[in-house]
Amino acid sequence: MKLTYKHTKRACYMAYITGALINNFATLLYLTFQTAYGITLSQVGFLMGLNFAVQIMVDLLGAHYCERIGYRKCIVGAHFFAAAGLVLMAVLTSVMPNKFAALIISVTTYAIGSGLLEVLVSPITEALPSERKSANMSLLHSFYCWGSVLVVGLSILFFSLFGTENWQILSCLWALLPFVTMFIFMFVPINTLKSEKSSMKSMFASKTFIIFMILMACSGAGEIAMAQWASFFAESGLKVSKTVGDLLGPCLFAVFMGIGRVLYPMLSGKIKLARYLTLSSAGCVITYLIASLSSNAYISLMGCAFTGFFIAVAWPGVLSLASKHNPTGGTVMFAILALSGDIGCTLGPQIVVLGANKMNILSSPIHSGLLLSAAFPVIMIVCLSLLKRRKHSRG
Repeated sequence: MKLTYKHTKRACYMAYITGALINNFATLLYLTFQTAYGITLSQVGFLMGLNFAVQIMVDLLGAHYCERIGYRKCIVGAHFFAAAGLVLMAVLTSVMPNKFAALIISVTTYAIGSGLLEVLVSPITEALPSERKSANMSLLHSFYCWGSVLVVGLSILFFSLFGTENWQILSCLWALLPFVTMFIFMFVPINTLKSEKSSMKSMFASKTFIIFMILMACSGAGEIAMAQWASFFAESGLKVSKTVGDLLGPCLFAVFMGIGRVLYPMLSGKIKLARYLTLSSAGCVITYLIASLSSNAYISLMGCAFTGFFIAVAWPGVLSLASKHNPTGGTVMFAILALSGDIGCTLGPQIVVLGANKMNILSSPIHSGLLLSAAFPVIMIVCLSLLKRRKHSRG
């Protein structure tokens, strides 16, 4: 069978499901790690931070080396590291006496794979022959959302049937996804976006590109800040179990975000991307305010869910908009923007905690933290307005 660009696109979809797997599977096991291995809450926090810290370093290195090494070798390597990390997490926690060290090795390994995926999957998709670049990018990123729902849903089903104590088996089973995708990427056709030699220097010297970096950071922060706390909202506000909290919190958030990313391709021919991003950012401000200011737990939860819908196009939309503004940016541009987004993902939840600890002006600390996080979409609106003004001044 002759493999075409359609197979490449499908492989990219599978790659984003792998990214969702890496970022969501371990979070379902943190309580298990605490009870079974004596991992402290601070150590759990370290593992969460380590995942994003490694991804940030890989983003930075990818800007320099991915084009030199080649897209195919790097994307195959990304899936190898992702699969290896999941297998190592199952094996090393069984054989190593220091369970925390075993988890550090495993998280570092699969985070390398996840970081490479962030650097490569978007430019590989952008390089595919198509006249609907922004629509394709939004649809691609929707598979991260559906992947999140799939990982959480199937993992909860497995734990219900076979018990959480058998999580190592599930970790090895999940490793089959990146392992299979790795082989697909060995053979599908892949185009390459070439960066100009002076692109990195010129990008950092460009005020417009700095605005795009801020937009990406706010996209990541606005998404992860709510996603990380949605389960807490469901559990504390509705007084439900952890399982139900995960389904009503992060799962519901991911479903609405997936709907938003599937909907935009249908509207892409009718509304300009920059305007759509501005409107969705305004909607995101409203849903953050609803989630933080409402005294009704169910209304707060719906605010969380609809934040997923409105923040949906932010990450892929900013990538597409930046590519239109800088068509010669290539892999370097996507790597730097992925780096900016990951920095936002790292800072977003911490700003929620900061607001919870320092503001203390609403009914609960978490409500105060989310109120502060409404600043992220506000900053996005300001940045998009600045981009519009700069475009008109040049025109």
